Amino acid sequence: MVNKKTKKGKKTDWEFYAQVGIVIILSAILIYSYSGNSTGGAVGIGTVSASSIVPTGVPAIYGEELGITYDDVSPNDPRKADETIRLLGNIDKVETLSNTELERYIDILYNMHNGMSCEYCCGARSIIFNNGEPACGCAHSYAMRGLTKYLIKYHDSDFTDEEILIEMGKWKTLFFPGILEGKAQVLESYGIEADYINLTTNKYRGIEQGQASGSMVGGC
Repeated sequence: MVNKKTKKGKKTDWEFYAQVGIVIILSAILIYSYSGNSTGGAVGIGTVSASSIVPTGVPAIYGEELGITYDDVSPNDPRKADETIRLLGNIDKVETLSNTELERYIDILYNMHNGMSCEYCCGARSIIFNNGEPACGCAHSYAMRGLTKYLIKYHDSDFTDEEILIEMGKWKTLFFPGILEGKAQVLESYGIEADYINLTTNKYRGIEQGQASGSMVGGC
């Protein structure tokens, strides 16, 4: 009698572990499906996931005016990326700001969230000095300064200061996609939202050191 129960017990154990295995597999599939469907193109202002921080599509308002899209800056097409970066950089060379426009420019790129830098190209504190003069000569910095000037000069009421800084963050993400994907993961591991402000300004600059790496898109 004891032996009969033992045999039945062995069969029941096998069935139990088989059922547990099936449940685990189904749970993993559901979790994977949910996480895959919950991510999308990171074009908005809100939180972005570590796997989808790169913006796509046409930038609102200024994209059609300048004939550019976020997709133009990609490691898959270096020539197009360089052309787009050069186009934005040329704006910095031809446009000048003064008075309240210049004050706003300095506040956005130098003061807000401790400024915006081209940290993976050079070690400058910000892409401008506190008087608004260029502090970094890399192509990425020219591009971010140029677009900032353009939005202040021609769309001053269409974008808030924060929204302009977010746009710079989107382009900076395009310039350094790999390392910023790594930084997004590091931020999230600390419970910090991986939005474009936290991800690309100097607010958490260097938090990913030793934990993220990647190459840049476009030359310095």
